[in-house]
Amino acid sequence: MRSYNARCELQMLIKNASDILRRMSHAAMRAGRSPDAVRLVAVTKTVDAETIKKAVDAGLRCLGENRVQEAQKKISNLKSQVTPPTPPLNKGGSIEGVEWHLIGHLQKNKSKYAVQLFDLIHTVDSIDLAEELNRQAEKAGKIQRILVQVKLSEEETKHGVSEKELMPLLEKIKGLRNLKLEGLMTMPPYFEDAEKARPYFKRLRDIRDEAERCGFKLPELSMGMSGDFEVAIEEGATMVRIGTAIFGERK
Repeated sequence: MRSYNARCELQMLIKNASDILRRMSHAAMRAGRSPDAVRLVAVTKTVDAETIKKAVDAGLRCLGENRVQEAQKKISNLKSQVTPPTPPLNKGGSIEGVEWHLIGHLQKNKSKYAVQLFDLIHTVDSIDLAEELNRQAEKAGKIQRILVQVKLSEEETKHGVSEKELMPLLEKIKGLRNLKLEGLMTMPPYFEDAEKARPYFKRLRDIRDEAERCGFKLPELSMGMSGDFEVAIEEGATMVRIGTAIFGERK
């Protein structure tokens, strides 16, 4: 029975992920973009290690975690288990392993562990945090890939640098040798109607374009979640962060 249930869960994950990838492709094509220009980050917040292993077996290679402490246990557990027999469903990592992204707010005192654990950190939002990540990356002998999180809503629960403070932060990061800035990230408010999130996604794209005219290279736009990722892709997202639509409602 346990083996049967495991097979059913694996089939469900494959079906869910394939459906998301199909919808991603259609959204990209509607916007005149290549489907290969958008990556799926499978958000494993609160998902147990056994289910994550099944997701890897299903072909997902780019995984996103919200909290450093929760990720530590999962990543160390999975490193000894992951020997992927199938090509990745998404473009997030190599067939040899998994690429881990930190997509939740990062406290400065967790920077050392974040650098040890994550390939890409989506949520850099201050000069202090950037400097500490750079220091920890230098100590680890690593070039840490990062995105800058931009706050475009008035919600107090949302993190990110303000538009006004963005350019000074980008300028500072440019001078930090152990950080590689790859783009921007944002989280709009939650709306039942995904169309209401469109102005936030469009604004981030416009901000990115403005920054690139000032000489910054920001190819990545991390925006869009289970309820609004198609709109985000239509507005230029290169990474979408999907959890519920793959793994089901959080427990």
